[in-house]
Amino acid sequence: MKAETITYKDGDVTLKGFLACDDQSSGKRPGILVMPEAFGLGVHAKSRAQRLAALGYVALAGDPYGDGFEPKDLPEAMQYAMPLREDPAKFRQRARAALNTLASLPQVDSSRLAMIGYCMGGTFSLEMARDGAALRGVVSFHGGLDTQKPAESGKVQAKILVCHGADDPFVPAAHITAFAEEMTKAGADWQFISYGGTVHSFTNPDAAKLGNPGLAYNQATDERSWKAMVAFFQEIFA
Repeated sequence: MKAETITYKDGDVTLKGFLACDDQSSGKRPGILVMPEAFGLGVHAKSRAQRLAALGYVALAGDPYGDGFEPKDLPEAMQYAMPLREDPAKFRQRARAALNTLASLPQVDSSRLAMIGYCMGGTFSLEMARDGAALRGVVSFHGGLDTQKPAESGKVQAKILVCHGADDPFVPAAHITAFAEEMTKAGADWQFISYGGTVHSFTNPDAAKLGNPGLAYNQATDERSWKAMVAFFQEIFA
Protein backbone atom coordinates (compact mmCIF):
# COMPACT_ATOMS: atom_id res chain seq x y z
CA MET A 1 0.00 0.00 0.00
CA LYS A 2 1.13 3.52 -0.82
CA ALA A 3 0.67 6.22 1.81
CA GLU A 4 1.97 9.75 1.52
CA THR A 5 1.39 13.36 2.47
CA ILE A 6 -0.14 15.39 -0.33
CA THR A 7 -0.12 19.19 -0.37
CA TYR A 8 -2.96 21.21 -1.88
CA LYS A 9 -4.41 24.71 -1.60
CA ASP A 10 -7.61 26.45 -0.57
CA GLY A 11 -6.98 30.02 -1.69
CA ASP A 12 -3.91 31.16 0.20
CA VAL A 13 -4.15 28.34 2.79
CA THR A 14 -1.73 25.44 2.30
CA LEU A 15 -3.28 22.13 3.31
CA LYS A 16 -1.56 18.81 3.94
CA GLY A 17 -3.69 15.75 3.32
CA PHE A 18 -2.92 12.05 3.63
CA LEU A 19 -3.28 9.86 0.54
CA ALA A 20 -3.64 6.08 0.75
CA CYS A 21 -4.07 3.65 -2.14
CA ASP A 22 -3.09 0.22 -3.38
CA ASP A 23 -0.09 0.93 -5.63
CA GLN A 24 -0.31 -2.57 -7.12
CA SER A 25 -3.69 -1.92 -8.73
CA SER A 26 -3.98 -0.56 -12.25
CA GLY A 27 -6.66 1.58 -13.82
CA LYS A 28 -8.82 4.27 -12.31
CA ARG A 29 -10.68 3.53 -9.10
CA PRO A 30 -13.38 5.22 -7.02
CA GLY A 31 -12.07 7.98 -4.77
CA ILE A 32 -13.15 8.53 -1.17
CA LEU A 33 -12.55 11.80 0.68
CA VAL A 34 -12.21 11.36 4.45
CA MET A 35 -12.71 14.45 6.63
CA PRO A 36 -11.56 14.22 10.26
CA GLU A 37 -12.89 15.27 13.63
CA ALA A 38 -12.33 18.77 15.00
CA PHE A 39 -8.92 17.62 16.26
CA GLY A 40 -7.52 17.81 12.75
CA LEU A 41 -5.89 15.27 10.50
CA GLY A 42 -4.51 12.72 12.93
CA VAL A 43 -4.16 8.98 13.41
CA HIS A 44 -7.90 8.29 13.38
CA ALA A 45 -8.67 9.72 9.91
CA LYS A 46 -5.42 8.41 8.45
CA SER A 47 -6.15 4.88 9.65
CA ARG A 48 -9.61 5.05 8.10
CA ALA A 49 -8.10 6.15 4.80
CA GLN A 50 -5.77 3.16 4.91
CA ARG A 51 -8.66 0.80 5.61
CA LEU A 52 -10.50 2.22 2.62
CA ALA A 53 -7.40 1.75 0.46
CA ALA A 54 -7.31 -1.90 1.55
CA LEU A 55 -10.85 -2.21 0.14
CA GLY A 56 -9.61 -1.01 -3.24
CA TYR A 57 -10.47 2.69 -3.06
CA VAL A 58 -8.18 5.69 -3.40
CA ALA A 59 -8.63 7.56 -0.13
CA LEU A 60 -7.61 11.11 0.70
CA ALA A 61 -7.86 12.24 4.31
CA GLY A 62 -8.32 16.01 4.18
CA ASP A 63 -6.79 18.75 6.30
CA PRO A 64 -9.41 21.09 7.82
CA TYR A 65 -7.09 23.81 9.15
CA GLY A 66 -3.87 24.00 7.13
CA ASP A 67 -0.31 22.66 7.47
CA GLY A 68 -1.73 19.48 9.00
CA PHE A 69 -2.41 21.31 12.29
CA GLU A 70 -3.77 19.19 15.16
CA PRO A 71 -5.28 21.04 18.17
CA LYS A 72 -3.91 19.79 21.50
CA ASP A 73 -7.22 19.67 23.39
CA LEU A 74 -10.97 20.26 23.07
CA PRO A 75 -10.90 24.02 23.82
CA GLU A 76 -8.24 24.59 21.17
CA ALA A 77 -10.15 22.39 18.72
CA MET A 78 -13.26 24.53 19.22
CA GLN A 79 -11.15 27.66 18.78
CA TYR A 80 -10.24 26.51 15.27
CA ALA A 81 -13.43 24.67 14.33
CA MET A 82 -16.00 27.33 15.20
CA PRO A 83 -14.80 30.03 12.77
CA LEU A 84 -15.08 27.44 9.98
CA ARG A 85 -18.53 26.23 11.05
CA GLU A 86 -19.85 29.78 11.37
CA ASP A 87 -18.96 30.61 7.75
CA PRO A 88 -20.88 28.17 5.52
CA ALA A 89 -19.18 29.29 2.30
CA LYS A 90 -15.70 28.95 3.81
CA PHE A 91 -16.61 25.62 5.43
CA ARG A 92 -17.82 24.12 2.18
CA GLN A 93 -14.92 25.51 0.18
CA ARG A 94 -12.41 23.89 2.56
CA ALA A 95 -13.93 20.48 1.79
CA ARG A 96 -14.32 21.34 -1.89
CA ALA A 97 -10.58 22.00 -2.16
CA ALA A 98 -9.84 18.50 -0.87
CA LEU A 99 -12.48 16.92 -3.12
CA ASN A 100 -11.11 18.67 -6.21
CA THR A 101 -7.63 17.44 -5.31
CA LEU A 102 -8.86 13.87 -4.99
CA ALA A 103 -10.76 14.07 -8.29
CA SER A 104 -7.65 15.31 -10.10
CA LEU A 105 -5.46 12.35 -9.14
CA PRO A 106 -4.53 10.13 -12.12
CA GLN A 107 -5.56 6.91 -10.39
CA VAL A 108 -9.04 8.23 -9.49
CA ASP A 109 -12.20 7.86 -11.56
CA SER A 110 -13.60 11.36 -11.04
CA SER A 111 -17.10 10.16 -11.96
CA ARG A 112 -17.08 7.78 -8.97
CA LEU A 113 -16.47 9.83 -5.84
CA ALA A 114 -17.77 9.58 -2.29
CA MET A 115 -17.05 11.30 0.99
CA ILE A 116 -17.10 10.26 4.63
CA GLY A 117 -16.44 12.19 7.79
CA TYR A 118 -16.25 11.93 11.54
CA CYS A 119 -17.74 14.49 13.96
CA MET A 120 -16.96 17.82 12.23
CA GLY A 121 -15.92 15.75 9.23
CA GLY A 122 -19.41 14.26 9.11
CA THR A 123 -20.78 17.78 8.98
CA PHE A 124 -18.36 18.55 6.15
CA SER A 125 -19.80 15.57 4.25
CA LEU A 126 -23.41 16.64 4.73
CA GLU A 127 -22.61 20.22 3.75
CA MET A 128 -21.04 19.03 0.51
CA ALA A 129 -24.16 17.01 -0.25
CA ARG A 130 -26.29 20.08 0.46
CA ASP A 131 -24.05 22.10 -1.85
CA GLY A 132 -24.75 19.75 -4.75
CA ALA A 133 -21.24 18.30 -5.04
CA ALA A 134 -20.82 15.63 -7.73
CA LEU A 135 -20.60 12.76 -5.26
CA ARG A 136 -22.15 9.31 -5.54
CA GLY A 137 -22.65 9.26 -1.79
CA VAL A 138 -21.68 10.71 1.60
CA VAL A 139 -21.46 9.10 5.02
CA SER A 140 -21.54 10.96 8.33
CA PHE A 141 -20.28 9.23 11.48
CA HIS A 142 -21.36 11.05 14.66
CA GLY A 143 -21.52 14.33 12.72
CA GLY A 144 -23.47 17.49 13.42
CA LEU A 145 -26.73 17.68 11.48
CA ASP A 146 -27.65 21.35 11.69
CA THR A 147 -26.90 23.85 8.96
CA GLN A 148 -27.24 27.53 8.11
CA LYS A 149 -27.92 26.70 4.45
CA PRO A 150 -30.51 23.92 4.11
CA ALA A 151 -30.56 21.79 1.00
CA GLU A 152 -32.60 23.10 -1.91
CA SER A 153 -35.11 20.90 -3.68
CA GLY A 154 -33.47 18.83 -6.39
CA LYS A 155 -29.93 20.00 -5.63
CA VAL A 156 -28.62 17.04 -3.62
CA GLN A 157 -26.87 14.62 -5.99
CA ALA A 158 -25.29 12.35 -3.38
CA LYS A 159 -27.04 9.52 -1.60
CA ILE A 160 -26.72 10.05 2.14
CA LEU A 161 -26.02 7.69 5.04
CA VAL A 162 -25.95 9.03 8.60
CA CYS A 163 -24.56 6.82 11.38
CA HIS A 164 -25.59 8.34 14.70
CA GLY A 165 -25.29 7.51 18.39
CA ALA A 166 -28.77 7.44 19.92
CA ASP A 167 -27.39 8.88 23.18
CA ASP A 168 -25.19 11.56 21.59
CA PRO A 169 -25.59 14.60 23.90
CA PHE A 170 -24.22 17.01 21.28
CA VAL A 171 -26.99 16.40 18.71
CA PRO A 172 -30.41 17.43 20.06
CA ALA A 173 -33.53 15.57 18.97
CA ALA A 174 -34.69 18.77 17.28
CA HIS A 175 -31.67 18.62 14.95
CA ILE A 176 -32.55 15.05 13.95
CA THR A 177 -36.14 16.01 13.21
CA ALA A 178 -35.07 19.08 11.26
CA PHE A 179 -32.55 17.05 9.25
CA ALA A 180 -35.17 14.46 8.29
CA GLU A 181 -37.60 17.17 7.24
CA GLU A 182 -34.91 19.03 5.30
CA MET A 183 -33.75 15.99 3.35
CA THR A 184 -37.28 14.80 2.60
CA LYS A 185 -38.29 18.26 1.39
CA ALA A 186 -35.15 18.42 -0.79
CA GLY A 187 -36.00 15.07 -2.37
CA ALA A 188 -32.71 13.52 -1.23
CA ASP A 189 -32.01 9.78 -1.06
CA TRP A 190 -31.11 9.46 2.62
CA GLN A 191 -30.75 6.89 5.39
CA PHE A 192 -30.38 7.44 9.12
CA ILE A 193 -29.13 4.68 11.43
CA SER A 194 -29.39 5.33 15.16
CA TYR A 195 -27.31 3.06 17.40
CA GLY A 196 -28.55 2.45 20.94
CA GLY A 197 -26.26 2.83 23.95
CA THR A 198 -23.92 5.00 21.91
CA VAL A 199 -22.66 8.54 22.49
CA HIS A 200 -20.48 10.88 20.43
CA SER A 201 -17.13 9.90 18.83
CA PHE A 202 -18.09 6.22 18.86
CA THR A 203 -15.52 5.36 16.16
CA ASN A 204 -12.50 6.81 17.94
CA PRO A 205 -10.69 4.45 20.37
CA ASP A 206 -9.08 7.45 22.08
CA ALA A 207 -12.33 9.36 22.69
CA ALA A 208 -12.47 8.64 26.43
CA LYS A 209 -9.05 10.28 26.96
CA LEU A 210 -10.74 13.67 26.69
CA GLY A 211 -12.53 13.03 29.98
CA ASN A 212 -15.99 13.98 28.71
CA PRO A 213 -18.75 11.39 29.35
CA GLY A 214 -20.43 12.42 26.10
CA LEU A 215 -17.42 11.11 24.17
CA ALA A 216 -16.74 7.37 24.17
CA TYR A 217 -15.62 4.63 21.83
CA ASN A 218 -18.13 1.86 21.16
CA GLN A 219 -16.56 -1.11 19.40
CA ALA A 220 -19.84 -2.76 18.39
CA THR A 221 -21.20 0.46 16.90
CA ASP A 222 -17.90 1.22 15.21
CA GLU A 223 -17.93 -2.18 13.52
CA ARG A 224 -21.63 -2.04 12.61
CA SER A 225 -21.40 1.44 11.14
CA TRP A 226 -18.30 0.51 9.10
CA LYS A 227 -20.15 -2.50 7.67
CA ALA A 228 -23.09 -0.23 6.84
CA MET A 229 -20.71 2.11 5.00
CA VAL A 230 -19.13 -0.77 3.06
CA ALA A 231 -22.55 -1.98 1.93
CA PHE A 232 -23.52 1.58 1.01
CA PHE A 233 -20.42 1.93 -1.17
CA GLN A 234 -21.16 -1.38 -2.87
CA GLU A 235 -24.57 0.05 -3.77
CA ILE A 236 -23.48 3.46 -5.04
CA PHE A 237 -20.50 2.15 -7.01
CA ALA A 238 -22.25 -0.89 -8.49
